[in-house]
Amino acid sequence: MEKRVMTDSKRRGRLAVSALLGGVLVLTGCSSADADGPADGSKKSQEQVDEAAAKDASDARIVISPKNGATNASINDAKVTVSKGTLTEVTMTTGDGKAVEGTLAGDGKSWKPNGQLERATVYKISVSAKDEKGREAHENSSFTTVSPDNSFIGNFTPEDGSTVGVGMPVSINFNKAITDRKAVQSGITVSSSSGQEVVGHWFNSQRLDFRPDDYWQEGSTVTLKLNLDGVEGADGVFGVQQKTVTFTIGRNQVSTVDASAKTMTVTQDGKTIKTIPISAGSPENPTYNGRMVISEKFKETRMNGATVGFTDDDGKGEYDIKDVPHAMRLSTSGTFIHGNYWGPDSVFGSANTSHGCVGLNDVKGAGDPKQPAAWFYDNSIIGDVVVVKNSKDKTIQPDNGLNGWNMSWADWKAGSAV
Repeated sequence: MEKRVMTDSKRRGRLAVSALLGGVLVLTGCSSADADGPADGSKKSQEQVDEAAAKDASDARIVISPKNGATNASINDAKVTVSKGTLTEVTMTTGDGKAVEGTLAGDGKSWKPNGQLERATVYKISVSAKDEKGREAHENSSFTTVSPDNSFIGNFTPEDGSTVGVGMPVSINFNKAITDRKAVQSGITVSSSSGQEVVGHWFNSQRLDFRPDDYWQEGSTVTLKLNLDGVEGADGVFGVQQKTVTFTIGRNQVSTVDASAKTMTVTQDGKTIKTIPISAGSPENPTYNGRMVISEKFKETRMNGATVGFTDDDGKGEYDIKDVPHAMRLSTSGTFIHGNYWGPDSVFGSANTSHGCVGLNDVKGAGDPKQPAAWFYDNSIIGDVVVVKNSKDKTIQPDNGLNGWNMSWADWKAGSAV
């Protein structure tokens, strides 16, 4: 009768299987079959050990997300959970060994990192848990988060927690071109406590703005929800943002610049609170007509004509003023409403002399709060509306700044992808 002797490699393989059952490491003695005894005695003994180990395995079931070996993994959804047990230890590190801090739930059933993970990074998670009988279970996982090349983000305005004017749209600029606009827009919601209908409009493949039909209702709260994590915006390019932003609409301030009359009338909640003499764009460089939204405020800033196409024969700017006071941006192309200390007092209310901006009387250094420009700056907030009329120029383009109000509601809605 032929004798069969278990080789060392087979014995090691069976011990490895035994050690992995239920996450419990079982140590057994290694003995070969007696040369004169039946070979199946060792086999029977090993099966008994395996069966005993299986019966004594922990009931705790650990689940790690993302799955082991995942690539292009979310930077928001890393999580460890356990059923039929409690977590006793969770260790998360980057591939180079840097620890990632996390929080264990009070009931011991789940664990999450404290913050968003880094992109294009390898992470390793090691987990231990116990069931009701104190039997241990262990799991390990490794995954790689989505890379910048394979992901997109949307930079948005206004900021979370801010108070803005009634004309402030939600404007999102994506860092990569979006080809599946419907999928991306479907992952974004903008709502108002006023109940106003809010619709998105794509100006191009990277800019999506939201606004209601008319200005936001003063005192309302607007909520932006970005549920873009895992949304495929273009072939092989996924969103990574999971964020909720809220901002408050302040008082209803709209200021109307009459370029012909050279005055600006400031209203709040429909009532005139101040009329200010101004100097708009010269006949050679008239100011845009239309509804414009204040997007930035600077106590003082430099204005160089070369940056917006106003240059002399030598290529230098027609003007270069390094300390323009009380400047507020109205367009991307360089339209501002700002203080002017270099023009004589007689200009304001009587002549249009600028390169397209709206100028208000001011002093050098922006230090006199009694000046008209200082008053307007102090009483304006981001999102306030400035309407220019009776200028010789055309109406400003809706995408030149935050100026989508210069588009009819029907045209605005036609630019939605959902």
